[in-house]
Amino acid sequence: MNLRNPRSVGASSLLNGIDKQDADSRKKRKMAEIAQALSTTPVDVATLRRMAISEGGLLTDEIRCRVWPRLLNIPVENIPEQLEEVQRDNNKDYNQVLLDVQRSLRRFPPGMPDEQREGLQEELIDIILRVLHKNPQLHYYQGYHDIVVTFLLVLGERLATALVEKLSTHHLRDFMDPTMDNTKHILNYLMPIIERVNPDVFDFMQQAEVGTIFALSWLITWFGHVLADFRHVVRLYDFFLACHPLMPIYFAAVIVLHREEEVLDCECDMAMLHHLLSQIPQDLPYETLISRAGDLFVQFPPSELAKEAALQRSQEPSASSFDDFEPTRRRPESSLRRRRKEQQRPAEQHPPVEVQRGVLAVVQPSARRIVRLAVMGLTVALGAAALAMVNSALEWAPKLDLLFP
Repeated sequence: MNLRNPRSVGASSLLNGIDKQDADSRKKRKMAEIAQALSTTPVDVATLRRMAISEGGLLTDEIRCRVWPRLLNIPVENIPEQLEEVQRDNNKDYNQVLLDVQRSLRRFPPGMPDEQREGLQEELIDIILRVLHKNPQLHYYQGYHDIVVTFLLVLGERLATALVEKLSTHHLRDFMDPTMDNTKHILNYLMPIIERVNPDVFDFMQQAEVGTIFALSWLITWFGHVLADFRHVVRLYDFFLACHPLMPIYFAAVIVLHREEEVLDCECDMAMLHHLLSQIPQDLPYETLISRAGDLFVQFPPSELAKEAALQRSQEPSASSFDDFEPTRRRPESSLRRRRKEQQRPAEQHPPVEVQRGVLAVVQPSARRIVRLAVMGLTVALGAAALAMVNSALEWAPKLDLLFP
């Protein structure tokens, strides 16, 4: 027997209808702001970055085709209509690229006709080989194709080639060195972030000697290799393209912190914990985690974590691809945390952090940030740290207009 109150059902339906109308209204306003930012001369890149960071990201692939190039300062009008022909014969990377692309079936939309998918796989191979041939200083790594296929599916071959080349020589440059040393160094930022926010999780992971290898495929594929829903992948790409190149490691940290209860309930064993962490949940609250990653980036910027990350550089195992990154037991370094504390700034220089089981609660001085947010007229949906992330992206290493000429 259905005992539900008809009035309750009616009220719920009404609320759902209001929520949908509100969401549609916000979406229309956002699309209008994006269109306005694109129509100004010069293009309002700061606004586009805020839109990419804010809740929902860039909304549609059609918008991404117009905005993603602007986030990398790529003038679309200068991209050649005809792409250079790719020479596959005697190409040193071709065989490995071919194998990886052949294994990438799940990265294509389910139900796509075989003929269409095979055509896209050929374009995927061409994009990768074209970028590598044009930039011989770059070295292919397994997982690179997971990033490239995302741009191909959203942008098409012509635009994807231009954006992938820009990313490969900038955001992804450390991953494309002859060795994995710089990649491992970036992974070393993960534990200092976790330690600052939740010492209990940090200590547990240290005791289990799990290291950071579980997050390698997250980092070098921008999570494209581990997320099944393409909508979540492109949402993260909106976020990463609008932010500092190290933002993916902050996002990796908030995933671990979000799973605090699972981590602490796991057996304190390297293999068990590695298995748990490497199996990324598919139902993560992505918008919440994006906002938290931004907050942590503002509170603990890379410059503040660099010394601690450097301390771990010599402690990671070496490998040539993420397939080689298997758990390797190593002895705990009892002096590591002491050396970190000795090199940290005085405690009063760090904003306080409150840690509650199952909750990431970051408390920091808010006056300056609120003023900056108010000046820019940001909405609540943008997230507390959006402006600082935009500024960081605009000022990064040292200026985007210099880095991306």
